[in-house]
Amino acid sequence: MTLTAPGIENLTLTLNQEIHVRATLDVTFAALLEQLGPQNETPEGKPLAMKIEPWPGGRWYRDLGESNGHFWATVQAIKRPTLLELTGPLFMSAPVVNNLQYRLSQEKDGTLITFRHSALGFVSDEHKAGMTQGWAHIFECVRKQAETQRSGRGAGK
Repeated sequence: MTLTAPGIENLTLTLNQEIHVRATLDVTFAALLEQLGPQNETPEGKPLAMKIEPWPGGRWYRDLGESNGHFWATVQAIKRPTLLELTGPLFMSAPVVNNLQYRLSQEKDGTLITFRHSALGFVSDEHKAGMTQGWAHIFECVRKQAETQRSGRGAGK
């Protein structure tokens, strides 16, 4: 048996993205919570049964029904409508901890979401490869939902 220890650079991950949304802070924050929860879907457009409890200590998890599922994170901090911070294993079944920070700020023409995903632990190459695409898909859905609501074209309007 051979044991090898990866260097620290292979045990950390940082991903930063900025998303511009043409909607108010409140509308954008609500769209973010909807997209992380009941409106979540894969990049292929398949529903992903997620639930988020938007309060400190609340869970973010995949609900498979009948008390089955996958715990993704805990709400570490929430300050409506400018901050949502989550900490947990996310979609990884490995020795890893992730921290997601969504910081929202008002801009002249809408809202800026500044996103930071930091991880410490074993993150497989497969997960690394899919992260940028997966987060980008979520943000595109948030943007579309918020901008549709802002213009009055949302559901029930």
